[in-house]
Amino acid sequence: MKRGVGKFAVNAAGLLVALFAVFPVFWMVSTSLKPNEEIFSATPQPVPREPTLRHYRDVLIGDVIPGVSFTDFFLNSALVAVATVLLSGLLALLAATAVARFRFRLRTSFLVMLLVVQMIPLEALVIPLFLMIRRLGLYNQLPGLVLVYLGFSLPFAVWMLRGFVAAVPGELEEAAAIDGASRWQTFWRVLLPLVAPGLVATSIFSFITAWNELIFALTFISTEDRYTLPVAMTFFFGRDDTAWGSVMAASTLLTLPVMIFFVLVQRRMVSGLVAGAVKG
Repeated sequence: MKRGVGKFAVNAAGLLVALFAVFPVFWMVSTSLKPNEEIFSATPQPVPREPTLRHYRDVLIGDVIPGVSFTDFFLNSALVAVATVLLSGLLALLAATAVARFRFRLRTSFLVMLLVVQMIPLEALVIPLFLMIRRLGLYNQLPGLVLVYLGFSLPFAVWMLRGFVAAVPGELEEAAAIDGASRWQTFWRVLLPLVAPGLVATSIFSFITAWNELIFALTFISTEDRYTLPVAMTFFFGRDDTAWGSVMAASTLLTLPVMIFFVLVQRRMVSGLVAGAVKG
């Protein structure tokens, strides 16, 4: 009896937490489908009485700012996010392999520094990173933004992938070498397939970091046609009023790629997180 009551309490608590987390998303989508009269109504309506796609049409067809459409911002965000995911995955896997497979001086210090970097507030790095990016000639350039996001995602990716590489028995690579495989073939055909779940898990973190980040995109990019989607969202907020319908529609469109990406790699991500937590 006590076990049944305890199980019911845990399930009820889990359901409440899920509803608390889902409610803002539900309200965002619901508001994006409401006409302005219902949005600014004194009596809030959870479900729109007269659903409309007007706000989505205004966001997708109209110019967010003169001469620049929502599609341009979307392409900028997609370019930055994809480049960050690919580069962080490649560099993190190579670094994690070196840390897990080789013994060298300051190896422990390197691992500790990976943790220290993640503890530093991002806001504290805006000014030094701005000076560095400007000296490199990458200010107001999307590659400069990719470089910044790469620096944020690499420590977590290296630390996490290290556990996956360490979990792969070294005997497998030795057996492949005995069979005549080169180092590149061993890496590509033996190690990479086994650490693929870890790459998927870290790629989600890198993708979300590059897709949703606002402060650095707003600081390091000054030309309006190179802004990313989070920066474009700020143009819907005026001094006197706010286009809440457009804000919610744009927020929904901003959320969709992350949700689609998560659904596609969900199984591998869960197995990757579990595998990385078991050994390493």
